[in-house]
Amino acid sequence: MEVLKSIGLFIQNQILGMKWLNVVIRNGLSAIGVDVSTRIGGSILFFIYDIIKITVLLCFLIFIISYIQSYFPPERSRKILGQFHGIWANMIAALLGTVTPFCSCSSIPLFIGFTSAGLPLGVTFSFLISSPMVDLGSLVLLMSIFGAKVAVAYVVVGLIIAVLGGTLIEKMHMEKYVEEFIRSASGVDIELPDLTITDRLIYAKDQMTGTFRKVFPYILIGVGVGAIIHNWIPEHIIQTVLGNNNPFAVILAVIVGVPMYADIFGTIPVAEALLAKGAQLGTILSFMMAVTTLSLPSIIMLKKAIKPKLLGLFVGICTGGIIIVGYLFNIFL
Repeated sequence: MEVLKSIGLFIQNQILGMKWLNVVIRNGLSAIGVDVSTRIGGSILFFIYDIIKITVLLCFLIFIISYIQSYFPPERSRKILGQFHGIWANMIAALLGTVTPFCSCSSIPLFIGFTSAGLPLGVTFSFLISSPMVDLGSLVLLMSIFGAKVAVAYVVVGLIIAVLGGTLIEKMHMEKYVEEFIRSASGVDIELPDLTITDRLIYAKDQMTGTFRKVFPYILIGVGVGAIIHNWIPEHIIQTVLGNNNPFAVILAVIVGVPMYADIFGTIPVAEALLAKGAQLGTILSFMMAVTTLSLPSIIMLKKAIKPKLLGLFVGICTGGIIIVGYLFNIFL
């Protein structure tokens, strides 16, 4: 048992967390005269280390996930979902969301396509909730900072929110609140060509480079914010605002997170810095969920596809679920 634990810690710290990279950069900065014990030196260390670590993980994960995703193009995904009914369909849709786009805005066109193709509304909303909130990339990235237990718990509760949220929308029969141009559209049944392994590798490479170019600015912003939090904001301020002495910390984190636009890769360095300063785990995860699931740009895009009552229900379900999850994590983990 101790051997397995040691192997797990090695994977978390040295492979996923790349602690060795931190040592290399620290020694390199010290060699050129940068004192990493100062605020400026510490900020430089944090910035370089997190940029390299997240970039390496990002490119590797996008390549692997995009290769898997090549087996699930929209039409094939629609056919898969169409074979299931009831809560099973919601569960499959939520799971399918884990191998699809990394941010909320890029999930919406697929949601519209699935809805236009006649899939049940609750099923498409389960997909819409899980796609940005939970993916294979988030599992690995969260493991690199919080460990396997927290990462798996995050993914599981994210899938639960997606399934329950979609099921509730289905039970409330909200189809009339979908815009008419989507309800009247007909799905196009396209016979998909079989891709070779080479085709899939090329597709994965193109997705990796395209996604990297799109999200890298947000990584820079996220790491910059994380460096400021980590080295310039006193620990007692973070603990006062986001620690266990503030009963509204989770709600505050969600309110702050919703207007932001980023994905899991941009929020990781901020979460890492907040954790190091003493913020509660559930509060941090609620912030991450709010940013990735309920970004303001995605809500604006979604407003063109569904009417205000359904949009409000979607936002309410996600917000309520995220807040509940945050408090549960703070209590039990």
